Amino acid sequence: MIICVYSASSASVAPIYFDATERLAKEFVKAKVSVVYGGGAIGLMGCLADAVIAEGGTIRGVIPRFMDEVEWTHPRLKEVVLVDTMHQRKTKLLENADAIVALPGGTGTLEELLEAITLKRLGLFTKPIVILNTTSYYDPLRTMLERCVTEKFMNAKHLAMWSFVDEPEDVLPTIRRTPEWDKNAISFAVVK
Repeated sequence: MIICVYSASSASVAPIYFDATERLAKEFVKAKVSVVYGGGAIGLMGCLADAVIAEGGTIRGVIPRFMDEVEWTHPRLKEVVLVDTMHQRKTKLLENADAIVALPGGTGTLEELLEAITLKRLGLFTKPIVILNTTSYYDPLRTMLERCVTEKFMNAKHLAMWSFVDEPEDVLPTIRRTPEWDKNAISFAVVK
């Protein structure tokens, strides 16, 4: 199984976020999950890579050349894919992914996550999307997504496109029990 992880590059976040990231990495390695992520060396990205590498797991980074040129790439990655643009990075991250997991993060993480949700809404990505809601970080996003439905910007069926979990240990069981999304989702993407 290949899991794409969206995460933050900030090294200043609270220790609880680093702890959750390490715990998730250990769960992935124990389950023989291959991880693909943004390739960074600091923040939760670096923590994820450090923990997967320390546990003997498999992790691949995808990073734009302009970030690599300022030495943001994790130096101990055995596999790094260099791309030209952020758009290419997002495309490459999803290539062959069996699921997406979003850790807490800033605008980059949110942008990646919302694009993936949009692709799923259109039936262009059909795999599970799990949002790790450490310390209720993503509660405002959950509220906004639910409001999209109550205000009729999205169909109620779209609430099944993602799952929120509070603990890293709940991520893999949630992925395993999530059914594949309808490839014909475009047929109900528009609210009529």
